[in-house]
Amino acid sequence: MTIDKVVVVGQGYVGLPVAMRAVQVGYDVVGLDNDDMRVSRLLAGSSYVEDVADDTLAAALRAGRYLPSGDYESARGFDYAVVTVPTPLREGAPDLSYIEDAVRHLAACLKPGATVILESTTYPGTTENLVRPILEEISGLRAGRDFHLGYSPERIDPGNRQWSLVNTPKVVSGVDEASLRAVQGFYDSLVEKTIAVSGTKEAEATKLIENTFRHVNIALVNELATFAHQLGIDVWEAIDAACTKPFGYMRFTPGPGVGGHCLPIDPSYLSWEVKRSLGRSFRFVELANEINNHMPTYVVQRLIRAMNRHHQAVNGSRVLLLGLAYKRNTGDCRESPAIRIAELLHGLGAEIRAVDRYVERNRVPEYVSLVHLSPAEVSAADVVVLITDHDDVDYDLLDAAPLVLDTRNRVRGGAVEVL
Repeated sequence: MTIDKVVVVGQGYVGLPVAMRAVQVGYDVVGLDNDDMRVSRLLAGSSYVEDVADDTLAAALRAGRYLPSGDYESARGFDYAVVTVPTPLREGAPDLSYIEDAVRHLAACLKPGATVILESTTYPGTTENLVRPILEEISGLRAGRDFHLGYSPERIDPGNRQWSLVNTPKVVSGVDEASLRAVQGFYDSLVEKTIAVSGTKEAEATKLIENTFRHVNIALVNELATFAHQLGIDVWEAIDAACTKPFGYMRFTPGPGVGGHCLPIDPSYLSWEVKRSLGRSFRFVELANEINNHMPTYVVQRLIRAMNRHHQAVNGSRVLLLGLAYKRNTGDCRESPAIRIAELLHGLGAEIRAVDRYVERNRVPEYVSLVHLSPAEVSAADVVVLITDHDDVDYDLLDAAPLVLDTRNRVRGGAVEVL
């Protein structure tokens, strides 16, 4: 029996779990990535993604069903290709260069009957208006007639132990009915449930709606937290009380800002497309951006005021940051508010030390010293700032800290000030 070949372009927090799952269900998989260091680690059986254990990766390599590579020659003859590359913003506009590069290389390997699926988050219309023309021009084949093309938004939530790639419903789409059937059939082999929508634009919009919803509601509670502090209100207690209502309310909590690829980026894709296509402003998104982008500055302002009350200056102080990743129990520093907070404090003359066992050294600014949490480290700090509340931290050690600013409401005590 012939085994289908799957190529997953991008071996990060989205692509690597997809690749491993495809191996588990019986595909031969090539994991392409342009980061040589990542490819080397994968070949050595070392995973940098928390949701993929070293044992899982090693088993895939031993079985000979998974090939990490930086060479698109490895993609030739693929039956399915999944594109999971980054789509950052550059000066407020979507940068689709990673998608374009991946698609151009895949087009040179495209064969009749193959299926290409875009998972990267992007604005509605990208699959039809960007990906399709590139594939058709370079390959000489036609989508729908000669090969299948579709879009399926990623819904990976790093570190989530309840909802994984397998049990999270997967939205699928195609540029025509045959493409939809091919895309849905592929994901039906990977996940428990697929949700088909009528077109790729609807699937592309789905991801943006999901994250815009979160972005706007986080901005709401972040702004509420800044006002509540000035009004002498314990916003955390009020939120807990609001959560007792069994209908019409969903819990969102304040924090030092938003991070990762999704919240700081995805809503802006929707706002950019509305502005470009309709000439109008998406005011909710723009306001949410303004509020959430300001939160690292607000954290530093709160820190300065707290230190002033202790007759200390930030300049020359030793600041210990707990957590650099944007999200609990992951090592993803992309757009992390912790990095911005470190940058602001460094600019004010502080010595920055940080505790985060998840993050890779090369993702952290040079002026940040990565250290292990210990009683001596805590006692030597002038102030501790809890930014990312990883579960592996012994928070009892903070009892020895002269001053703690907690942006996550994780600890309480006489020396603790909560955001």
